[in-house]
Amino acid sequence: MDVGLLVIFQNYLGRGTDDDMVAAELALAELAEDSGFDKFWAAEHHFTDYSACPDNIQYLSYIAGRTSSIKLGTGAVIVPWNSPIRVAEKMAFLDYLSAGRAVLGLGRGLARREYESFGIDMGESRERFDEAAKMIIDALETGVIEGSGPFYPQKRTEIRPRPQASFRDRLYAVGMSPESVEQAALLGARLMIFSQQPWELFAEGSWASFTKTWASAHEGPPPPPLTGDLMFCHRDPDVAREKGREYMANYFLTIVNHYEIMSEHFKSAKGYDYYATAGELFREVGIESSVETYCDVQSYGTPEQILEKLSARRGLLGDFELTMIVNYGGMPYDEMSSSVELFAKEVLPELHKW
Repeated sequence: MDVGLLVIFQNYLGRGTDDDMVAAELALAELAEDSGFDKFWAAEHHFTDYSACPDNIQYLSYIAGRTSSIKLGTGAVIVPWNSPIRVAEKMAFLDYLSAGRAVLGLGRGLARREYESFGIDMGESRERFDEAAKMIIDALETGVIEGSGPFYPQKRTEIRPRPQASFRDRLYAVGMSPESVEQAALLGARLMIFSQQPWELFAEGSWASFTKTWASAHEGPPPPPLTGDLMFCHRDPDVAREKGREYMANYFLTIVNHYEIMSEHFKSAKGYDYYATAGELFREVGIESSVETYCDVQSYGTPEQILEKLSARRGLLGDFELTMIVNYGGMPYDEMSSSVELFAKEVLPELHKW
């Protein structure tokens, strides 16, 4: 089982400095490799304290020079905000700089404020993603990019340096909505999801849909999904629960604010019907109940409690890959690093046996 860490570059409520925020995420990369994690992921977000990593490929290129073995993944490149030819070029180059450790994750994006600042119509996101993602994947496979549009007309152009190896077995796509789940399967990507609902519902819903679509488009079984959790590990179960749920609730509220989950703007955004329905549900059940549900599916507790939770997930889903956000919600750096070190010492070795 592969286990990774995902950095999000959160300056919680703007209480710290961006200097400290960036320094912490740089240090976490070396801690991840030294602790034996398999992959190190970086998000892409813009313009706010919620998450500010405007170019995750640039960041991972720097991390490639500070590490030697850990795989480096985009979690994710938000395709509609980027030129497909530039993504293909930069990922091919990252693969050289990291000696073949690059991993490509693609996503569609959800925040209205980010779309508006880029001057891109959020209602075009589905079509933009579908068109550009295929161009990027094909370019990294063949070394040539081309497209007939309508969003990204591209004359046939060679990618240089040429891609040195296929990305087909290191390709991920975020699938939080039904449409994105289906598209991930059609692209032949591993499904990447962020933990937010009971695992029974995921198994019966998104995962069942992904496996069905995969079977219709590809030979053989689908790759195991990648599940992304918030994580907090402590030897004292009471501290683990109190602190873990505090930071996780803090983070959840930043999600609600950044994506405007409680507003009704998704109703008028083409391709976001799933989120319009989810927003109605949030308004009906209220924030407190939503926070409880969200925290319940994350990975917090003692090492033994976390293993028990992940084992139950494995019983429902079969094999899965895990990545974890460990620096979030105003958590002090020393608490974060102690949590990661304890997890790496007592949880990670067991997961590697699965």
